[in-house]
Amino acid sequence: MAVDPSKGDLSKGDVSGEDMSNGMRLGRRQVLLAAGIGGPAAAMAAAMGGFWPVPARATPQSAQELLQKLVKAEPREGRVTLKAPEIAENGNTVPVTISVDSPMTDKDYVKAVHLVAEENPNPGLASFNFTPAMGKAEVEVRVRMARSQKLIAVAEMSDGSAWRAVREVKVTIGGCGG
Repeated sequence: MAVDPSKGDLSKGDVSGEDMSNGMRLGRRQVLLAAGIGGPAAAMAAAMGGFWPVPARATPQSAQELLQKLVKAEPREGRVTLKAPEIAENGNTVPVTISVDSPMTDKDYVKAVHLVAEENPNPGLASFNFTPAMGKAEVEVRVRMARSQKLIAVAEMSDGSAWRAVREVKVTIGGCGG
């Protein structure tokens, strides 16, 4: 088997890397050895194509922190209707309907609606953007809930105000590993 020296010797696991500033090329083995990885870890890294698994990170924010980032005004009660079952037998698909009382004119309309779940690992469930041309601010969606908890829907209005509704939903079988 003829081996091109510029490509490295693939039969020995030498896979050429990027050109270095001095014209030298490093193979995967050299990179792993330079990083201090040897033995089984090097074999695993080679088998994975040089990719390392990244541990999952917990969501750094609560539902309230997320809402504060999404909506600048302090939400008041009213104008938003949040429909969801009192008891959801399966947390994987909980039907939710959100509607906002708004004329949906050029001067008075719903800009966005955000739905969060207080106890979910990732509290942000959905955000919907609206325009006056939509005529009606209503959306139906199925969401995933980890356990029994409160759902919060917040509507941002064109005048800068915010309105909210809260609904407690009891989940018998969690949908997020709960």
